[in-house]
Amino acid sequence: MRIILLIILGCFGNGMLAKGQESSVVMQRLAPEAMRSDLVLLKKILEANHPSLYWYTGKASIDSAFETLEKGLTDSLTTIEFRNRVAGWISLIKCGHTVVRLPRKISRAFQQHKVAMFPLQVKVWEDSMVVLSNPRKGDTVLTRGTILLSVNGYPTKAITDRIFSGISTDGDAFNHRNQVVSNSFPFWHALHFGTDSVYRVQYINPAGKTESTTIRPFSPAERIAQQKQNDSLATVKVPEISKRQLRQLSRRSLIIDTLQRSAFMRVNTFSRGALKSFFRKSFRKMNALQIEHLVIDLRNNSGGRVSNSTALTKYLSKHPFKIGDTVAAISRKFRYSRYIQPVVPFWLAMNLGAVKAADGTIHYRRYEQHYFSPKAQHHFDGNIYLLQGGYTFSAATMFIAALKNQENVTIIGEESGGGYYGNSAMHIPNITLPESRLGVSLPLYKLVMDKNRAKGRGILPDIPLPPSSAAIRAGVDLKTDTVLSLIKTKKPSR
Repeated sequence: MRIILLIILGCFGNGMLAKGQESSVVMQRLAPEAMRSDLVLLKKILEANHPSLYWYTGKASIDSAFETLEKGLTDSLTTIEFRNRVAGWISLIKCGHTVVRLPRKISRAFQQHKVAMFPLQVKVWEDSMVVLSNPRKGDTVLTRGTILLSVNGYPTKAITDRIFSGISTDGDAFNHRNQVVSNSFPFWHALHFGTDSVYRVQYINPAGKTESTTIRPFSPAERIAQQKQNDSLATVKVPEISKRQLRQLSRRSLIIDTLQRSAFMRVNTFSRGALKSFFRKSFRKMNALQIEHLVIDLRNNSGGRVSNSTALTKYLSKHPFKIGDTVAAISRKFRYSRYIQPVVPFWLAMNLGAVKAADGTIHYRRYEQHYFSPKAQHHFDGNIYLLQGGYTFSAATMFIAALKNQENVTIIGEESGGGYYGNSAMHIPNITLPESRLGVSLPLYKLVMDKNRAKGRGILPDIPLPPSSAAIRAGVDLKTDTVLSLIKTKKPSR
């Protein structure tokens, strides 16, 4: 999650600053020699440390793409332009935990300059792009649910194809890209297309006809005014809740319907939120109230600590489970360590907590061999409904995968963003390239959750529910409505 947030903060560039506000930091250009030096170094670091460099794409293909990229660096580029090219090459690895970030100084520069960008938040999937929200409430044309066809002459498919080319995924679990872009479309659009004083938008009107209109970028002044208004409304609505409580609620929450004997748990992260305590109190309460149906919403959960996802699994799994069949690194020597941060904690963990196998690989045996037992106290044995989507990733995918095919579990939604077969994660330091200062996350362990599963896709739901422009227009949550219908059809057991 931290990596994804940093990407979003860094995703401003290619002409995004308004005229007269150009930052010398952002527009600074890199010489071809400097870029080639960084690129060669990055490849060496990945070859020395990345545990699954050729897991999905063969060495010949990755090397060929590298040579093409290197030979193409014949003229100076901005750091943002270089970042986009490197990200395109990195995406060939098909590792969702190996991503490219802009330097901190560029991210800070854009945070200080609240620049105008494309104003519409949109939802993208397959060939579709639909308006989710328009910050200008008086706009009666581009309202929620409107289908967009093009922006500034670029068909929406061409826009997403360009953006997708630099987003890393777990194998072919491409739904992850849809949700990442949907979460912050103005940023990704600006990263690859820059900004304009006016955007020409082609769309489908309510009568089904194609029309065009123009919209202005959302200005810094408008953004600040709206944020103040939102803060004011939030203060009026919930003055009794502290900022800390609001933060915790944004991470996890529990709502219980005693009439339907149902509980709705939302877990947006496995990183923070005092989760073990939250799970313990929640299941104790559900047991006391004799809850029969539990819905867990993980659509916004991009992962976090394995210990937290394991803690939740213990309350739901009906059988002992382990983390994976293989949890292995290719080395613990940390070659090129001066470009990798931090090194010491990961070196200690790999040297004190892992063992070297006969083939030279480094294995975390506890996760390969230890079976975690289900909770005896307050274990939930009722009907379980798991909501997932393209943003369900990493530890959240591991959690759902552990419960898939259990007789009382139903998975609803879209294909998960995280791989069902496995991923590369666990320990993830950061590479900082010396010339460009680009950051590249470096997973150290390859995790095969179950060697008998098919490799390449995310978790496929038991009840597929793709996005719908009609549902978006009506403000309907199809996943939640489907769960409520399923619960109503179940006969009470007591």
